[in-house]
Amino acid sequence: MTDVGVLLKRWRGDRRLSQLALAGQAGVSARHLSFVETGRSRPTREMILRLAEELAVPLRARNALLLAGGYAPAYPEGDLDGPGLAAVLASLRAVLSGHEPCPAVLVDRHWTMIDGNAAVALLVAGAAPELLEPPVNVLRLSLHPNGMAPRILNLAEWRTHVLHRLDRQAQTTGDPVLRSLHDELLALPGGLTATVPDGLAVPLRFAAPGRELSFFSFTSVFGTPLDVTLAELAVESFLPADADTAEFLRAR
Repeated sequence: MTDVGVLLKRWRGDRRLSQLALAGQAGVSARHLSFVETGRSRPTREMILRLAEELAVPLRARNALLLAGGYAPAYPEGDLDGPGLAAVLASLRAVLSGHEPCPAVLVDRHWTMIDGNAAVALLVAGAAPELLEPPVNVLRLSLHPNGMAPRILNLAEWRTHVLHRLDRQAQTTGDPVLRSLHDELLALPGGLTATVPDGLAVPLRFAAPGRELSFFSFTSVFGTPLDVTLAELAVESFLPADADTAEFLRAR
């Protein structure tokens, strides 16, 4: 097992903070932080959690830091199929239904689709059956040439947005699965753009039968989760970016 000091130093490096800056934020001396990172001093459970908070370490990784320091995990990891999270999952499914007629999906930390509302069928129509077999990765589905990609009219622009976002997520979480997914999707055809697009947000311009639709993506997460599973769930919804798309969705 990697020493907790090594892991903390790695997270500090990922956040591009000096020892002095982190020590100041956490209210400890830079000398003590140096001793922790080099293994000369064993941090308390409270110190690990305080540093993790200042470094914005995800809950799953905070548990890993505690284990590396010789302490029990602080955050439970619920089972979505278990009774403890049944009410939460039911509420999230109600949120998905509430987004209709706009497409919306519930995803986990690796962008695996947990559930989706009926309007998602509009976006995935025509995708290869193997891409729709559970577990469905929504990013792979969107950028794969046998998925949604042929119907995305601004594919290079959308790929740039998705890959940049995934790259930042992989860096922020330190999750090797996300890094592998980023590299896989980067290798798919479709191009990239070198410039930042005009406008308020990057739209998804999508070819529906006989018309072009335009969506903005919107992500909702739990504000103050104390459970690892809840912290890693997100609702990704696609809202109409123009009046014609809004009218089309209402008519459906």
